[in-house]
Amino acid sequence: MNPNLILLTLCQGLFFTNNVTFIAINGLVGLSMAPLGWMATLPVMGYVVGGALSTGLVAKSQSRWGRKVSFQLGLVVAFFSALLAAYAAWSHNFWLLVAATVIAGYYSANGQLYRFAAAELAADGFKEKAVSLVLAGGLIGAIVGPNLASRTRTLYEVPFLGAYMALGIVAILAMVCMAFIRFPEVPAKKPGDSAGRPLSEIMRQPVFIVAAAAAALSYGVMNLLMAATPLAMQVCGFSFDDAALVLEWHVIAMFAPGFFTGHLIKKFGTLQIMAVGVVINFVCIAVALTGVELHQFLISLFLLGLGWNFLFTGSTTLAMKAWTPAEKDRGQAAINFFVFATMAVTSFASGALVTTQGWAWLNIGSLFPVALTGVALVWMVLKQRDAQKNAPAASA
Repeated sequence: MNPNLILLTLCQGLFFTNNVTFIAINGLVGLSMAPLGWMATLPVMGYVVGGALSTGLVAKSQSRWGRKVSFQLGLVVAFFSALLAAYAAWSHNFWLLVAATVIAGYYSANGQLYRFAAAELAADGFKEKAVSLVLAGGLIGAIVGPNLASRTRTLYEVPFLGAYMALGIVAILAMVCMAFIRFPEVPAKKPGDSAGRPLSEIMRQPVFIVAAAAAALSYGVMNLLMAATPLAMQVCGFSFDDAALVLEWHVIAMFAPGFFTGHLIKKFGTLQIMAVGVVINFVCIAVALTGVELHQFLISLFLLGLGWNFLFTGSTTLAMKAWTPAEKDRGQAAINFFVFATMAVTSFASGALVTTQGWAWLNIGSLFPVALTGVALVWMVLKQRDAQKNAPAASA
Protein backbone atom coordinates (compact mmCIF):
# COMPACT_ATOMS: atom_id res chain seq x y z
CA MET A 1 0.00 0.00 0.00
CA ASN A 2 1.29 3.47 -0.91
CA PRO A 3 -0.23 6.87 0.01
CA ASN A 4 -2.09 7.09 -3.31
CA LEU A 5 -3.74 3.70 -2.77
CA ILE A 6 -4.66 4.60 0.81
CA LEU A 7 -6.36 7.81 -0.35
CA LEU A 8 -8.13 5.96 -3.17
CA THR A 9 -9.32 3.41 -0.60
CA LEU A 10 -10.82 6.27 1.43
CA CYS A 11 -12.53 7.59 -1.72
CA GLN A 12 -13.93 4.11 -2.33
CA GLY A 13 -15.28 4.05 1.21
CA LEU A 14 -16.96 7.44 0.81
CA PHE A 15 -18.34 6.33 -2.58
CA PHE A 16 -19.99 3.32 -0.98
CA THR A 17 -21.22 5.45 1.90
CA ASN A 18 -23.21 7.25 -0.80
CA ASN A 19 -24.32 3.97 -2.40
CA VAL A 20 -25.36 2.23 0.80
CA THR A 21 -27.23 5.27 2.10
CA PHE A 22 -29.08 5.57 -1.20
CA ILE A 23 -30.02 1.89 -1.09
CA ALA A 24 -31.12 2.14 2.54
CA ILE A 25 -33.36 5.18 2.13
CA ASN A 26 -34.37 5.68 -1.52
CA GLY A 27 -36.84 2.79 -1.58
CA LEU A 28 -38.48 3.92 1.66
CA VAL A 29 -38.59 7.61 0.65
CA GLY A 30 -39.88 6.52 -2.75
CA LEU A 31 -42.57 4.37 -1.14
CA SER A 32 -43.77 7.33 0.94
CA MET A 33 -44.12 9.55 -2.16
CA ALA A 34 -44.74 7.22 -5.12
CA PRO A 35 -48.12 7.39 -6.88
CA LEU A 36 -48.22 3.56 -6.84
CA GLY A 37 -46.51 1.09 -4.51
CA TRP A 38 -44.64 -0.77 -7.27
CA MET A 39 -42.87 2.50 -8.16
CA ALA A 40 -41.13 2.58 -4.76
CA THR A 41 -37.70 1.57 -6.03
CA LEU A 42 -37.72 3.87 -9.08
CA PRO A 43 -35.34 6.25 -7.23
CA VAL A 44 -32.98 3.29 -6.74
CA MET A 45 -33.37 2.42 -10.40
CA GLY A 46 -32.73 6.04 -11.35
CA TYR A 47 -29.28 5.88 -9.76
CA VAL A 48 -28.16 2.95 -11.88
CA VAL A 49 -29.89 4.18 -15.05
CA GLY A 50 -27.97 7.41 -14.63
CA GLY A 51 -24.80 5.37 -14.23
CA ALA A 52 -25.50 3.41 -17.43
CA LEU A 53 -26.21 6.59 -19.39
CA SER A 54 -23.01 8.19 -18.07
CA THR A 55 -20.52 5.43 -18.91
CA GLY A 56 -19.75 6.88 -22.36
CA LEU A 57 -19.36 10.42 -21.02
CA VAL A 58 -17.08 9.22 -18.24
CA ALA A 59 -14.94 7.21 -20.69
CA LYS A 60 -14.45 10.33 -22.82
CA SER A 61 -13.59 12.53 -19.83
CA GLN A 62 -11.13 9.92 -18.54
CA SER A 63 -9.48 9.68 -21.95
CA ARG A 64 -9.30 13.44 -22.46
CA TRP A 65 -8.45 14.77 -18.98
CA GLY A 66 -7.26 11.72 -17.06
CA ARG A 67 -8.46 9.96 -13.92
CA LYS A 68 -8.19 12.81 -11.43
CA VAL A 69 -10.18 15.48 -13.28
CA SER A 70 -12.89 12.99 -14.24
CA PHE A 71 -13.19 11.68 -10.67
CA GLN A 72 -13.44 15.23 -9.29
CA LEU A 73 -16.18 16.05 -11.79
CA GLY A 74 -18.07 13.03 -10.52
CA LEU A 75 -17.77 14.28 -6.95
CA VAL A 76 -19.06 17.74 -7.91
CA VAL A 77 -22.11 16.02 -9.41
CA ALA A 78 -22.46 13.93 -6.23
CA PHE A 79 -22.59 17.09 -4.12
CA PHE A 80 -25.24 18.88 -6.15
CA SER A 81 -27.38 15.78 -6.74
CA ALA A 82 -27.48 15.13 -2.97
CA LEU A 83 -28.77 18.67 -2.40
CA LEU A 84 -31.34 18.20 -5.18
CA ALA A 85 -32.53 14.94 -3.57
CA ALA A 86 -32.82 16.76 -0.24
CA TYR A 87 -35.00 19.41 -1.85
CA ALA A 88 -37.13 16.71 -3.51
CA ALA A 89 -37.70 15.04 -0.12
CA TRP A 90 -38.52 18.40 1.51
CA SER A 91 -40.98 19.35 -1.28
CA HIS A 92 -42.41 15.78 -1.42
CA ASN A 93 -41.70 15.64 -5.17
CA PHE A 94 -41.31 12.01 -6.23
CA TRP A 95 -40.24 12.63 -9.83
CA LEU A 96 -37.68 15.23 -8.79
CA LEU A 97 -36.19 12.62 -6.46
CA VAL A 98 -35.96 10.20 -9.39
CA ALA A 99 -34.29 12.92 -11.49
CA ALA A 100 -31.79 13.64 -8.69
CA THR A 101 -30.77 9.99 -8.50
CA VAL A 102 -30.41 9.79 -12.30
CA ILE A 103 -28.02 12.76 -12.14
CA ALA A 104 -26.16 11.14 -9.24
CA GLY A 105 -25.54 8.18 -11.54
CA TYR A 106 -22.73 10.18 -13.17
CA TYR A 107 -20.86 9.97 -9.87
CA SER A 108 -21.56 6.25 -9.71
CA ALA A 109 -20.14 5.73 -13.20
CA ASN A 110 -16.94 7.45 -12.05
CA GLY A 111 -16.77 5.62 -8.73
CA GLN A 112 -17.04 2.24 -10.43
CA LEU A 113 -13.67 2.98 -12.06
CA TYR A 114 -11.82 3.36 -8.75
CA ARG A 115 -11.08 -0.37 -8.75
CA PHE A 116 -9.41 -0.18 -12.17
CA ALA A 117 -7.47 2.93 -11.16
CA ALA A 118 -6.14 0.97 -8.16
CA ALA A 119 -4.24 -1.37 -10.48
CA GLU A 120 -2.56 1.62 -12.14
CA LEU A 121 -1.31 2.91 -8.78
CA ALA A 122 0.27 -0.42 -7.82
CA ALA A 123 3.56 -2.06 -8.72
CA ASP A 124 3.59 -5.10 -11.02
CA GLY A 125 2.76 -8.25 -9.08
CA PHE A 126 0.58 -6.32 -6.64
CA LYS A 127 -2.25 -5.33 -8.99
CA GLU A 128 -4.70 -8.08 -7.93
CA LYS A 129 -4.16 -7.24 -4.26
CA ALA A 130 -4.45 -3.49 -4.98
CA VAL A 131 -7.85 -3.99 -6.63
CA SER A 132 -8.98 -6.17 -3.72
CA LEU A 133 -7.72 -3.77 -1.04
CA VAL A 134 -9.27 -0.68 -2.62
CA LEU A 135 -12.57 -2.55 -2.86
CA ALA A 136 -12.11 -3.31 0.84
CA GLY A 137 -12.43 0.43 1.40
CA GLY A 138 -16.14 -0.14 0.99
CA LEU A 139 -16.04 -1.22 4.65
CA ILE A 140 -16.22 2.49 5.46
CA GLY A 141 -19.52 2.60 3.59
CA ALA A 142 -20.65 -0.58 5.34
CA ILE A 143 -20.31 1.05 8.73
CA VAL A 144 -21.00 4.72 7.97
CA GLY A 145 -23.83 4.30 5.41
CA PRO A 146 -26.47 2.48 7.49
CA ASN A 147 -25.59 4.45 10.63
CA LEU A 148 -25.71 7.73 8.71
CA ALA A 149 -29.17 6.85 7.41
CA SER A 150 -30.40 5.74 10.83
CA ARG A 151 -29.01 8.66 12.84
CA THR A 152 -30.14 11.37 10.40
CA ARG A 153 -33.57 9.85 9.70
CA THR A 154 -35.35 12.11 12.21
CA LEU A 155 -32.89 15.01 12.16
CA TYR A 156 -35.55 17.13 10.45
CA GLU A 157 -39.32 16.91 10.33
CA VAL A 158 -39.12 15.40 6.83
CA PRO A 159 -37.80 11.80 7.16
CA PHE A 160 -34.31 11.27 5.70
CA LEU A 161 -33.89 14.91 4.65
CA GLY A 162 -30.83 15.02 6.90
CA ALA A 163 -29.38 11.90 5.23
CA TYR A 164 -29.41 13.52 1.79
CA MET A 165 -27.79 16.67 3.18
CA ALA A 166 -25.14 14.59 4.93
CA LEU A 167 -24.25 12.97 1.60
CA GLY A 168 -23.32 16.43 0.32
CA ILE A 169 -20.73 16.61 3.12
CA VAL A 170 -19.52 13.11 2.23
CA ALA A 171 -18.90 14.31 -1.35
CA ILE A 172 -16.82 17.25 -0.09
CA LEU A 173 -14.69 14.94 2.06
CA ALA A 174 -14.08 12.72 -0.99
CA MET A 175 -13.03 15.78 -3.04
CA VAL A 176 -10.39 16.60 -0.44
CA CYS A 177 -9.02 13.04 -0.49
CA MET A 178 -9.01 12.94 -4.29
CA ALA A 179 -7.11 16.23 -4.49
CA PHE A 180 -4.02 14.61 -2.92
CA ILE A 181 -3.90 11.49 -5.14
CA ARG A 182 -1.24 11.45 -7.84
CA PHE A 183 -2.38 9.34 -10.78
CA PRO A 184 0.02 8.34 -13.58
CA GLU A 185 0.31 11.01 -16.23
CA VAL A 186 -1.82 10.53 -19.34
CA PRO A 187 0.64 10.29 -22.25
CA ALA A 188 0.00 12.87 -24.92
CA LYS A 189 -1.50 11.33 -28.03
CA LYS A 190 0.53 11.75 -31.16
CA PRO A 191 -0.64 11.51 -34.78
CA GLY A 192 -0.43 7.90 -35.87
CA ASP A 193 -0.67 6.42 -32.36
CA SER A 194 -2.68 3.22 -32.30
CA ALA A 195 -6.08 3.48 -30.63
CA GLY A 196 -6.18 -0.27 -30.22
CA ARG A 197 -8.79 -2.70 -31.47
CA PRO A 198 -12.42 -1.77 -32.12
CA LEU A 199 -14.68 -2.24 -29.12
CA SER A 200 -16.62 -4.94 -30.94
CA GLU A 201 -13.44 -7.01 -31.26
CA ILE A 202 -12.58 -6.53 -27.58
CA MET A 203 -16.07 -7.61 -26.57
CA ARG A 204 -15.95 -10.81 -28.64
CA GLN A 205 -13.14 -12.28 -26.54
CA PRO A 206 -14.25 -15.09 -24.18
CA VAL A 207 -12.34 -13.43 -21.32
CA PHE A 208 -14.35 -10.22 -21.81
CA ILE A 209 -17.67 -12.04 -22.17
CA VAL A 210 -17.19 -13.99 -18.94
CA ALA A 211 -15.82 -11.00 -17.01
CA ALA A 212 -18.73 -8.81 -18.13
CA ALA A 213 -21.32 -11.52 -17.44
CA ALA A 214 -19.96 -12.27 -13.98
CA ALA A 215 -19.67 -8.58 -13.03
CA ALA A 216 -23.14 -7.70 -14.31
CA LEU A 217 -24.98 -10.76 -12.99
CA SER A 218 -23.29 -10.74 -9.57
CA TYR A 219 -24.06 -7.06 -9.14
CA GLY A 220 -27.57 -7.61 -10.48
CA VAL A 221 -28.40 -10.38 -8.00
CA MET A 222 -26.85 -8.44 -5.14
CA ASN A 223 -28.80 -5.31 -6.08
CA LEU A 224 -32.05 -7.22 -6.60
CA LEU A 225 -32.02 -8.63 -3.09
CA MET A 226 -30.35 -5.73 -1.28
CA ALA A 227 -32.68 -3.05 -2.68
CA ALA A 228 -35.72 -5.13 -1.72
CA THR A 229 -34.53 -5.92 1.82
CA PRO A 230 -35.65 -2.68 3.57
CA LEU A 231 -39.11 -3.02 1.94
CA ALA A 232 -39.40 -6.73 2.74
CA MET A 233 -38.36 -6.19 6.35
CA GLN A 234 -40.84 -3.34 6.73
CA VAL A 235 -43.62 -5.61 5.46
CA CYS A 236 -42.49 -8.25 7.99
CA GLY A 237 -42.82 -5.73 10.82
CA PHE A 238 -39.16 -4.95 11.46
CA SER A 239 -37.97 -1.44 12.33
CA PHE A 240 -35.68 0.63 10.12
CA ASP A 241 -32.89 0.10 12.65
CA ASP A 242 -33.20 -3.66 12.09
CA ALA A 243 -32.98 -3.15 8.32
CA ALA A 244 -29.96 -0.86 8.80
CA LEU A 245 -28.25 -3.58 10.88
CA VAL A 246 -28.85 -6.19 8.16
CA LEU A 247 -27.53 -3.84 5.45
CA GLU A 248 -24.49 -2.99 7.58
CA TRP A 249 -23.45 -6.64 7.89
CA HIS A 250 -24.27 -7.23 4.24
CA VAL A 251 -21.90 -4.47 3.12
CA ILE A 252 -19.25 -5.59 5.63
CA ALA A 253 -19.37 -8.99 3.91
CA MET A 254 -19.08 -7.26 0.54
CA PHE A 255 -15.80 -5.57 1.41
CA ALA A 256 -14.09 -7.15 4.43
CA PRO A 257 -12.86 -10.10 2.29
CA GLY A 258 -11.00 -7.52 0.20
CA PHE A 259 -8.11 -7.86 2.63
CA PHE A 260 -7.51 -11.43 1.44
CA THR A 261 -9.47 -11.99 -1.80
CA GLY A 262 -6.55 -10.77 -3.91
CA HIS A 263 -4.25 -13.23 -2.15
CA LEU A 264 -6.72 -16.08 -2.73
CA ILE A 265 -6.96 -15.20 -6.43
CA LYS A 266 -3.17 -15.29 -6.81
CA LYS A 267 -2.94 -18.59 -4.93
CA PHE A 268 -5.91 -20.57 -6.32
CA GLY A 269 -6.81 -18.77 -9.56
CA THR A 270 -9.42 -16.26 -10.66
CA LEU A 271 -12.04 -18.67 -11.99
CA GLN A 272 -11.80 -20.90 -8.92
CA ILE A 273 -12.53 -18.02 -6.53
CA MET A 274 -15.39 -16.85 -8.75
CA ALA A 275 -16.85 -20.36 -8.65
CA VAL A 276 -16.80 -20.24 -4.85
CA GLY A 277 -18.75 -16.97 -5.14
CA VAL A 278 -21.44 -18.72 -7.20
CA VAL A 279 -21.78 -21.48 -4.59
CA ILE A 280 -22.07 -18.92 -1.78
CA ASN A 281 -24.85 -17.12 -3.69
CA PHE A 282 -26.80 -20.37 -3.95
CA VAL A 283 -26.43 -20.90 -0.18
CA CYS A 284 -27.58 -17.30 0.41
CA ILE A 285 -30.82 -17.92 -1.51
CA ALA A 286 -31.38 -21.21 0.29
CA VAL A 287 -31.11 -19.47 3.68
CA ALA A 288 -33.45 -16.66 2.57
CA LEU A 289 -36.07 -19.24 1.58
CA THR A 290 -36.08 -20.81 5.06
CA GLY A 291 -38.03 -17.93 6.63
CA VAL A 292 -38.34 -14.23 7.41
CA GLU A 293 -36.92 -13.95 10.92
CA LEU A 294 -34.25 -11.33 11.63
CA HIS A 295 -31.42 -13.88 11.76
CA GLN A 296 -32.46 -15.31 8.38
CA PHE A 297 -32.36 -11.87 6.74
CA LEU A 298 -29.01 -11.23 8.44
CA ILE A 299 -27.33 -14.49 7.42
CA SER A 300 -28.65 -14.51 3.84
CA LEU A 301 -27.61 -10.89 3.19
CA PHE A 302 -24.19 -11.54 4.76
CA LEU A 303 -23.66 -14.48 2.41
CA LEU A 304 -24.93 -12.38 -0.50
CA GLY A 305 -22.22 -9.80 0.18
CA LEU A 306 -19.52 -12.46 0.49
CA GLY A 307 -20.49 -14.12 -2.79
CA TRP A 308 -20.54 -10.74 -4.53
CA ASN A 309 -17.01 -9.96 -3.32
CA PHE A 310 -15.53 -13.15 -4.76
CA LEU A 311 -17.36 -12.74 -8.07
CA PHE A 312 -16.84 -9.00 -8.54
CA THR A 313 -13.17 -8.95 -7.50
CA GLY A 314 -12.53 -11.95 -9.72
CA SER A 315 -14.34 -10.44 -12.69
CA THR A 316 -12.35 -7.20 -12.33
CA THR A 317 -9.07 -9.14 -12.30
CA LEU A 318 -10.22 -11.20 -15.29
CA ALA A 319 -11.37 -8.13 -17.24
CA MET A 320 -7.92 -6.52 -17.14
CA LYS A 321 -6.67 -9.31 -19.41
CA ALA A 322 -9.13 -8.27 -22.13
CA TRP A 323 -7.58 -4.96 -23.21
CA THR A 324 -4.35 -3.08 -23.77
CA PRO A 325 -3.58 0.29 -22.10
CA ALA A 326 -4.78 2.11 -25.23
CA GLU A 327 -8.10 0.23 -25.07
CA LYS A 328 -8.77 0.42 -21.32
CA ASP A 329 -11.17 3.39 -21.29
CA ARG A 330 -13.49 1.77 -23.83
CA GLY A 331 -13.21 -1.67 -22.28
CA GLN A 332 -13.89 -0.45 -18.75
CA ALA A 333 -16.81 1.70 -19.93
CA ALA A 334 -18.33 -1.32 -21.69
CA ILE A 335 -18.01 -3.50 -18.57
CA ASN A 336 -19.59 -0.83 -16.41
CA PHE A 337 -22.41 -0.25 -18.91
CA PHE A 338 -23.41 -3.92 -18.65
CA VAL A 339 -23.22 -3.70 -14.86
CA PHE A 340 -25.41 -0.59 -14.72
CA ALA A 341 -27.89 -1.89 -17.29
CA THR A 342 -28.36 -5.10 -15.29
CA MET A 343 -28.68 -3.14 -12.06
CA ALA A 344 -31.31 -0.88 -13.65
CA VAL A 345 -33.47 -3.89 -14.47
CA THR A 346 -33.01 -5.46 -11.03
CA SER A 347 -33.62 -2.16 -9.20
CA PHE A 348 -37.02 -1.87 -10.85
CA ALA A 349 -37.75 -5.58 -10.52
CA SER A 350 -36.89 -5.64 -6.81
CA GLY A 351 -39.59 -3.15 -5.87
CA ALA A 352 -42.15 -4.57 -8.29
CA LEU A 353 -41.58 -8.20 -7.25
CA VAL A 354 -41.30 -7.75 -3.50
CA THR A 355 -44.47 -5.62 -3.34
CA THR A 356 -46.50 -7.91 -5.62
CA GLN A 357 -45.01 -11.43 -5.36
CA GLY A 358 -43.22 -11.37 -2.01
CA TRP A 359 -39.72 -12.02 -0.66
CA ALA A 360 -39.74 -15.76 -1.37
CA TRP A 361 -40.48 -15.47 -5.09
CA LEU A 362 -37.90 -12.71 -5.41
CA ASN A 363 -35.26 -15.13 -4.13
CA ILE A 364 -36.49 -17.96 -6.34
CA GLY A 365 -36.17 -15.66 -9.35
CA SER A 366 -32.56 -14.93 -8.33
CA LEU A 367 -31.60 -18.56 -8.94
CA PHE A 368 -31.57 -18.04 -12.72
CA PRO A 369 -28.86 -15.32 -12.95
CA VAL A 370 -26.74 -17.14 -10.35
CA ALA A 371 -26.97 -20.34 -12.42
CA LEU A 372 -26.18 -18.38 -15.60
CA THR A 373 -23.01 -17.05 -13.97
CA GLY A 374 -22.00 -20.61 -13.15
CA VAL A 375 -22.57 -21.66 -16.75
CA ALA A 376 -20.38 -18.78 -17.98
CA LEU A 377 -17.52 -19.92 -15.71
CA VAL A 378 -17.80 -23.52 -16.90
CA TRP A 379 -17.71 -22.29 -20.51
CA MET A 380 -14.55 -20.29 -19.77
CA VAL A 381 -12.85 -23.32 -18.22
CA LEU A 382 -13.69 -25.41 -21.31
CA LYS A 383 -12.34 -22.67 -23.61
CA GLN A 384 -9.09 -22.59 -21.65
CA ARG A 385 -8.72 -26.37 -21.86
CA ASP A 386 -9.28 -26.25 -25.62
CA ALA A 387 -6.65 -23.53 -25.93
CA GLN A 388 -4.15 -25.59 -23.94
CA LYS A 389 -4.79 -28.67 -26.10
CA ASN A 390 -4.35 -26.67 -29.30
CA ALA A 391 -1.20 -24.89 -28.09
CA PRO A 392 1.16 -27.91 -28.45
CA ALA A 393 -0.26 -28.69 -31.90
CA ALA A 394 0.24 -25.10 -33.03
CA SER A 395 3.85 -24.99 -31.75
CA ALA A 396 4.59 -28.31 -33.45
